Amino acid sequence: MNPGLRRVGGWLYRRAENAIAIAIGAMFAAFLLQVAFRYLLNWPTGWSNELTVVLWIWVVLFGAAFVVREEEEIRFDLLYATVGPDIRRVMTLAFAIALVALYGWSFPAVFSYVTFMKVESTAYLKIRFDWLFSIYLVFVVAVIARYLWLGWRALRGEAPAEFDPTKASSGV
Repeated sequence: MNPGLRRVGGWLYRRAENAIAIAIGAMFAAFLLQVAFRYLLNWPTGWSNELTVVLWIWVVLFGAAFVVREEEEIRFDLLYATVGPDIRRVMTLAFAIALVALYGWSFPAVFSYVTFMKVESTAYLKIRFDWLFSIYLVFVVAVIARYLWLGWRALRGEAPAEFDPTKASSGV
């Protein structure tokens, strides 16, 4: 891969991690404010709970789309780890085809539903639901792109790396 492209990709990856860290920090601050307002000031707030839920949706889907690496994804490794590289390659190709087909087939309906949701907004922060759930569209496109790439690599004969439990991480 082109070193310049790899450098830009690494920079974008680190900025995506930074965005998630900021969102998690904002979630924690909103949670602390909610506790303080409710138990110290006896003034329950709804906006802090709503903000936490919205940020959680975005952290999970944005993280799955742009931050979690292929080897950090959750999978059923019991069978996958016991087979050789050729069978892993076939399994990767089969799952790539299935996931691209399913996400691609569902995308028009998902897009229609998300864009339709502009008529609704959240109760406290008045965030339109189409904006709130637009991250799901980004997630679907990212998953399709990822599995197209994995499927292409499997077709070219590149077997996925064997799982190494000593290098497993938490993902995000």
